[in-house]
Amino acid sequence: MANEPRTPRLAVLIDADNASSRIAPRLFEEIAKIGEASVRRIYGDFSGTRLKSWADVLATHAIKAHQNFAYTSGKNASDIALVIDAMDLLHTGRFDGFCLVSSDSDFTGLASRIREQGIDVYGFGEQKTPESFRQACRRFIYTENLLPEAPTSDEPGRQDARPASVKKSPTAAAPLIRTAISQLDDEGGWVPLGRVGQRLAALASDFDPRTYGEGKLSDLVEKAGSFESRRTETGHLQIRVSPSGKAGQPKAKKAKSG
Repeated sequence: MANEPRTPRLAVLIDADNASSRIAPRLFEEIAKIGEASVRRIYGDFSGTRLKSWADVLATHAIKAHQNFAYTSGKNASDIALVIDAMDLLHTGRFDGFCLVSSDSDFTGLASRIREQGIDVYGFGEQKTPESFRQACRRFIYTENLLPEAPTSDEPGRQDARPASVKKSPTAAAPLIRTAISQLDDEGGWVPLGRVGQRLAALASDFDPRTYGEGKLSDLVEKAGSFESRRTETGHLQIRVSPSGKAGQPKAKKAKSG
């Protein structure tokens, strides 16, 4: 219908040297939650065998490969080509957001420049990605959470089989959740879970319940401990810091709605 909001148009630019092809299926599922991946480009030297795994999935996800020969050792032609294309696309004025897929801090300046134009930037990279790049993005999604073994919001009950090195305990999220609640504190300390989620995203661009092994924020709050939850008469979930306030508490207590 004419009054329906237009789906945001996104330009997806992938640094093949700093991203695993294993994330491809869930990468585009994640991007689909944000908008339409109108442009899908990947940059690298595909003349050898090193990027064969990416070459094998390009057609499946309609990704256009940009071949960049590595003529000189130590000079990353792919990074330069990606930045040039990003600026060209930015100046067309056709895109509502950019998805930069890389763990390379060299793209910090690019992300900052795009956001100066009022355009959102969504970063996708490994947990080793430098903070400068993560904070330059409106939102940053860890690609470990997009691996086939990682749980998604559609399957929160499935066990997280990722390597222990990329998992965090749910209790590690408690301090950040408490900070979010304190900034939204309402009468009696109860705040809507949706507003808490929005505040968490504003506090930390890389916040994601999946990083703590949970597919939903509500499940993370329950497992994090030191929080109570209740349902309003309209069915909305609210949470607050438990008066007992012990972060090591194994589960959130359920409070009766008034």
